[in-house]
Amino acid sequence: MSDFPEEFAGVEALLEEYHQLEVQMSDPDLHSNQAHARKVGRRYAELSRVNTVVQSWLQARDDLEAGREMAGEDPDFAAEIPGLEAAFEQANADLIEALTPRDPDDARDVIMEIKAGEGGEESALFAGDLMRMYQHYAEKMGWAVQVLGLTESDLGGVKDASIAFKAKGNPSPEEGVWAHLKYEGGVHRVQRVPVTESQGRIHTSAAGVLVMPEAEETGDIEIDPNDLRIDVYRSSGPGGQSVNTTDSAVRITHLPTGIVVSMQNEKSQLQNKEAGMRVLRSRLMQLEAEKREAEAAEARASQVRTVDRSERIRTYNFPENRIADHRTGYKAYNLDQVLNGDLAPVIQSAIDADEAARLAAVGKSAH
Repeated sequence: MSDFPEEFAGVEALLEEYHQLEVQMSDPDLHSNQAHARKVGRRYAELSRVNTVVQSWLQARDDLEAGREMAGEDPDFAAEIPGLEAAFEQANADLIEALTPRDPDDARDVIMEIKAGEGGEESALFAGDLMRMYQHYAEKMGWAVQVLGLTESDLGGVKDASIAFKAKGNPSPEEGVWAHLKYEGGVHRVQRVPVTESQGRIHTSAAGVLVMPEAEETGDIEIDPNDLRIDVYRSSGPGGQSVNTTDSAVRITHLPTGIVVSMQNEKSQLQNKEAGMRVLRSRLMQLEAEKREAEAAEARASQVRTVDRSERIRTYNFPENRIADHRTGYKAYNLDQVLNGDLAPVIQSAIDADEAARLAAVGKSAH
């Protein structure tokens, strides 16, 4: 006979898996394969939270049952019952939330690409603002940041950038980098007086952000070397001038999909190739995920690939110091602080909306 009601069917299997992983985590041999160890670590972190919530639920249930028994024998205990019932209701809600299916990539690290769009130099300057905003936010979250590739504009803006964000250790899914940054994909619109504008008029321009869970070097995506065309060329800086005398920049073309990744940030050809392969693996994994979701007709709102001002997810209005997210309805007048990395409330609005949708889906399937 199960300790759990029907709506929590499957909890025993999750607890059994948790205890098996606990044994695996203490086995030194596990860490001889770093990619596998990270996968086991991610799943263990996910189930650790489930285990904690389950233990709290069992404790709250037992406390309520004992309280009711005691109240039957001694009326003085009856006053305790409402508090015990409230604690059990909260534990029940926490367990429903913990068992609600999550995005399996939530605990993964992230590769982000930022691209200037329409608006020329002003768009590139805004793309640079976005890049610094995410770097500051990552610092506040305690993540490591690595710029894999960067092409700057003449005025120091960003034409395009590829950045890796990495959490320390094995975070639980709700603390993962992807769990926070996956909502940032799309078109970001800016309204301000550009530095290039002499008349003081407000202009609108846009930059695009693409976010991908980072693929492991082995195990996630297998790439046939015969499917790659690799070209090398000389790095160029703003204005197109050559910045070194060797062919260290690398362009990787994945022939079956037509995906092209260019890297010139590092001084060596090998380092640029490694950075390019990290981005390519993550793009291909994202492509596979999108295909699966499309086939299942459950695709998330797709991230915008083209920097079209009409498909904006967020507007950054400098004259009013206003930030507005068009998907969640979030609005605040602290744009200066947001650009300095205080992005948490904006992202939380997306997390809350997503969580509400997941819980609603579970509720529908239960009826």
